[in-house]
Amino acid sequence: MEARIRYRQVLEKATLHKVASGLYVAFENKQSAIQEGQFVAWYKNEELLGSGVIS
Repeated sequence: MEARIRYRQVLEKATLHKVASGLYVAFENKQSAIQEGQFVAWYKNEELLGSGVIS
């Protein structure tokens, strides 16, 4: 799976985990300046699978 936080950001390898409080996205590479309230979107083969608000 791949994901991005910013609209024009290159897709980055990530893993999506389901936890009791919702979903958790773990990026393979460190991401900088992530703020609560931003969205993260995840993709498979460049097809959007879902998105959510970062909290």
